[in-house]
Amino acid sequence: MKISRLITDYGMILVLLLLCTFFSVATHSDQSPTGEDAAKQVASSIREQFGKSPRVLVAASDQPGDTEFAASIGRELVASGAQVLATVQGEPSDARGALVRINEAGGKLDAIACTQASGAWLVFSDLEGDFPGLGGPRVITPRGYRWPNFLKSENLLNIANQIAVIAIIAIGMTMVIITGGIDLSVGSLLALSAVLAARFIRDFAGGVGASFGGMMLACLAAILICGLIGAFSGAMITRFAIPPFIVTLAMMLVGSGLAYILAEGQSIYQIPDSFVWLGRGADCFSLPNAVVLMLVLYVLAHVLMSRMKLGRHLYAVGGNGEAARLSGVPVKRVLLFAYIASGLLAGLGGVIMASQLKSGSATYGNMYELYVIAAVVVGGTSLSGGEGRMLGTLTGAFTIAVIQNGMNLTNVESYTQKVVLGLVILGAVLLDRLRHARQGD
Repeated sequence: MKISRLITDYGMILVLLLLCTFFSVATHSDQSPTGEDAAKQVASSIREQFGKSPRVLVAASDQPGDTEFAASIGRELVASGAQVLATVQGEPSDARGALVRINEAGGKLDAIACTQASGAWLVFSDLEGDFPGLGGPRVITPRGYRWPNFLKSENLLNIANQIAVIAIIAIGMTMVIITGGIDLSVGSLLALSAVLAARFIRDFAGGVGASFGGMMLACLAAILICGLIGAFSGAMITRFAIPPFIVTLAMMLVGSGLAYILAEGQSIYQIPDSFVWLGRGADCFSLPNAVVLMLVLYVLAHVLMSRMKLGRHLYAVGGNGEAARLSGVPVKRVLLFAYIASGLLAGLGGVIMASQLKSGSATYGNMYELYVIAAVVVGGTSLSGGEGRMLGTLTGAFTIAVIQNGMNLTNVESYTQKVVLGLVILGAVLLDRLRHARQGD
């Protein structure tokens, strides 16, 4: 019984850890330091081999990581007393031009500081034969190591940032599904919120010159409008007893249509550069701001569902609505709260996506309702209602993100990824049904 309960409560966390382990092994490959780390390593090697005053040529491509390498190693070498005769950032032809100039001036070179990529340029393959006057300089590159591409810090942060919007919307979806309902409108509300926020900023807050307060009011207005649509869905369900599937399907179409009408079929991008702070900024322990917001919301949602009366009411309504009503639970108000929360969080997700992409478009959120439902179901929330946990939903969202990211890293084509994700969702629902069948026995 204890083992069964442990698997039930923490099985998806184990699955997530196994997936991370599998993709770590599958993506284990040769790596090379980049940027400032590579610069420090190469500068140290040059000092060890050539003393305090070596004559050095720095060669790197014009890619962002190599640009940082060139700037950093220049500072490192000059600070230690080295003579940097030239710094090349570009193509092999640029490096050849620098070598020709140093050779014609009668200069000597001790070392050529390169990244792993620039060190492989053919111009450096026969320096003694092509440039005998340079004195046989050595090409110094950073030492490689083996590490999984999956476990690179930038990849892990990318997974968290990409799943943040889906995970935030999944909080509201978890509440809805726990009550025994469904909300198919969240993807359309996400698009509507993004369009509304971008349009409010463009038309009423000053466009590219909008202030922080103006952007804040525009975003709050967009989120509240999505909350009102969620309230309308909840009212239709509670007042007229229309099935949630039908109501939210209708609102999905309404929300999508409104987004296209308001955006006039175009992307709205006349918004300030500072608007990307929420979606792309990273002010807390180098974590993306969207991820920090996601974690805060999950903590609050966990407290709501596990420590507050409203959370117990949500479970009661999903477990047996009639019994909950007879026990004094305000069933209609609880259902209304769930759909309002789902609409508000979908609106917040739209604002975050607009911030990430620095624009608003009616095409955002396509198929997101399915990914959100998948995250909730994979996380262990029962489609029958009455069961589910916020930690499980967060785990489910990361499970889906890890599967997608891992398959991308292992070059699995997109069509196959859809098949795998579909089977994962089906497997999660099947396990839920089997668990209920055993409990019924």
